[in-house]
Formats: sequence, structure tokens, C-alpha cells
Amino acid sequence: MAEPIKFGTDGWRGIIAWDFTFENVRRCAQALADFVNQNLPSDLGSKTGVVAVGYDRRFLSGRFAADIASILKLNKIDVVLLDRPVTTPVVSALTYTKFWLGVMVTASHNPPHYNGIKIKMDGGSAPSRLCKEIEALIDQKTVLYIPGHNVEPETGLEKIYFKYIASRVNMKKALSLKGKVAVDCMHGSSAGYLQQVLPPERVLALNENADPDFGGMPPEPKDETLETLKKAVPANKCIMGIAFDGDGDRVALVDEKGKYLTPCLVSAVVLNHLIKHRKLAGKILQCVSMGYLNKRIARAAKMGFEEVPVGFKHVAERAPLEDIAFGAEESGGYCWKGIMPERDGLMLALFVMEIMASRGLSLGELCKEIEKQYGPSCYLRRDVRLAKPVDKNSAAEKLKRKLPKKILGRNIAQILDFDGLKIILDNDDWLMIRPSGTEPALRLYSETADKKQTEAFLDFGAKLLAAAKI
Repeated sequence: MAEPIKFGTDGWRGIIAWDFTFENVRRCAQALADFVNQNLPSDLGSKTGVVAVGYDRRFLSGRFAADIASILKLNKIDVVLLDRPVTTPVVSALTYTKFWLGVMVTASHNPPHYNGIKIKMDGGSAPSRLCKEIEALIDQKTVLYIPGHNVEPETGLEKIYFKYIASRVNMKKALSLKGKVAVDCMHGSSAGYLQQVLPPERVLALNENADPDFGGMPPEPKDETLETLKKAVPANKCIMGIAFDGDGDRVALVDEKGKYLTPCLVSAVVLNHLIKHRKLAGKILQCVSMGYLNKRIARAAKMGFEEVPVGFKHVAERAPLEDIAFGAEESGGYCWKGIMPERDGLMLALFVMEIMASRGLSLGELCKEIEKQYGPSCYLRRDVRLAKPVDKNSAAEKLKRKLPKKILGRNIAQILDFDGLKIILDNDDWLMIRPSGTEPALRLYSETADKKQTEAFLDFGAKLLAAAKI
């Protein structure tokens, strides 16, 4: 019996040649084709295409994408296959402007031996409901696949994405910044993208070459993976550093001194600017693994605030349906009113450049301004690798049973257990333990006013894990 294919936090991912195989990709593609044929509206409105298939630089991504496109075409579906590796936001932008559905072959930030499939619709991740419907159709019909049957790739579709970017960012203002920008593409498909919008001589490019091993590390832009970028920024007198993940939807920023900026700080800089200088209104959403700065900004602005499960889809699904002003997640994903409900690393980086130019402040100065007004933030994450995944709900229950009344002498103000376990203390400091939804790992997060205290809470979390025998 074939192994089940399950869609997780953002799509289906697996280990290449273990569960992410050509056979399983074809099973998934046939289910996708059946879903399209059963649900395609008779009137697509402003959309002129049905399905766009893109892929990143991972090992065999282009071959997997070609098979998906072929199976869709054999099922009499109008499909376009992109001719080169692109970022996930490119495919999302295509569904925002031209296509009913998008398929992206990528495992995003996961280790090099992983690959995966993301489904996109209306400029963001497809709703969970839709992914469950595709899951249910797997193996309901024989896969319609003919070896050697190919779809001719189409060129130039990235232009739609760059046109969209230019319509949402004040490029004149962003380009008015003086100085060079360092960008670490982490060997992913964002390579060359910043040079499409900035003069190439203003870009110091790092790790632009295609490498299916991603330099021997997961292409995830976080503090410990960005040593090269953090050194390159001050060494080359750059005004900032930008790092994109493997498929370009996640982003991390480094200030002019080479300091890594946490997503808590980056999102606060963006949100604060949107509220004070663009008069943003509405509700603020953030994934539960984010911190207290956005909460304090929302409180000061008298705006609604809510924490949602981890995964940008929990923001993206609600953004078009409610009065959502801003959404953020800890993995470098941000969106706000007026842009598509999707993580977009390039969009965020250019918008921060617009903010810097508008305010006449460096990135470091913008962060100091936030911490002066809303309090200092030291946000850290530790990952614990597991032999196999664990269930989130059972893990949360085990942890709660071992949880003392106080943590390091501090009173517990609130416990959130809808996605792992988040323990919020009496002054907004917090600790969270959560199994990953995309790989066999446990994530420990904490945020306090200083590094020593944050590390103490992470140490407590590790001891709690041991006591709960997880």
C-alpha cells in the first residue's frame, strides 16, 4: 500500500528518494488535476490562466515540476510551466494577477535533502480546506502519466512579479538611499532578484551560485546561519544586509553594524511605520511564536490584536476576509493591507529601505527607536532534532502536567496551548515549546528584555522537556 501524502504547515514536504519520490509526486499531481477539474469555475473573472507551475533550485525540482505540468496537461488542464527556478512569491503573484492556481516545487528553508510542493491561490497559500480536499483525492484515480510527454516551458513570467513589486513599494524613495546593500541568497532562487530593482553596483551579492547542498546547511535565514553576511556588512560599509531563504519568501535583515535583527524587531519597525505614517487601521495578527512588541504597539494604537497558530497560511487565509491590517510570523514572513497575503522577502526588504529613506534613519536607529518606546527585546530560538515527529496536542498536555506554578520565580499570567505550549509571564515575557509542522524537530522560543534572562528561560524549557519525557 502506498504511503499517505499529508499537507502540513505550508504544503507537503518529504525526503528526496525516501517519501518525496517521482511516484508520490505523480500521485499528488493526479489528485491536483482531479481537484481542478472538479472545482474550476466556469468564469475565472480577471484571471486568464488556470495553473502555473514553478520550482526552486533544489535537487530535481525542475524535473518534478515538469512531471506535475505534464500530468495536468494530460488531464486537459490549461497549464504553464515556468522555464527557470523562481521564488515562491513569483508563483503567488501569478495567482494574484493571472492564474487561478499555482504549484511551487520547493521545501523552502528545510535541509537540502528535502523537497516539497506548495499550493498557491489568490496571492497566498491555498486554504487548509482546499489542501485537505486534494489529499482526499489521492489514489482515487489512476495517474495519467506518459513518459516523455512534456510541457513546453514559458519564459518571462517573472516580469509580472516585478511589475507588482514596483506598484506596491515607493521605488523612487527606496532608490534614494545612499550606499551598498549586501544580500545573501543562501544559494536559493532569489539570486539576482535584488539586482532587478537596484543598480547592480549597489548590491554586494553573497552565495548566489546554485548549489543543491546549499553550502552544507539548511537555507534558513536566521542568526546562526548568517555569519558571512554579518561580517560582510560592516567590512564593506554596507547600509544593511538582506538574507533570503531557499525559495525567497522568508527574509532576515542585518543592520549597518552587522547585527542580526529578530523578526520581532523587524515586524515592529514595519508595523510602527504603517500605523504612524500610513495611518494603517484594522486588526493585527501574528503567529503565536512571535513576541510582545507588536502586542504593545497594538495596545498603544488601540488596535485589535490576536495570536494565531504557526504558519503564514493562518494569516493569509483571514487577510482577504476580515479587516486585517498587518500579519507576521517568526520565520520572516510579513504582510499588510494593500499587498498580497503572502510572505515576500524582496517586498519586505524594499519596503524597509523605503522606511529608512522616508525617516532619514539607519536600520539600527529604527530598531533603537522601537525599543526606546516599547521596551527592549531579546528573542531567541533553539531547535532540538528528533528521530521522528511528535504530536502537538499530546506534547502540550505532557508539558502542562509538569509545569510548576512559577517559572524562575515569576508568575504565569496566561497559557496558550492551541499550537504547542506558550507560557506568558506577568510582564509579557514568555517561553514557548512547539513541535515543528514541517520537520522532526522541537522548537523552543523565548523573549525577555535581555539575553541572559532569555537564555535562562530556554534552559528551563529544555528541563521541562526532559521532565515530560518528550
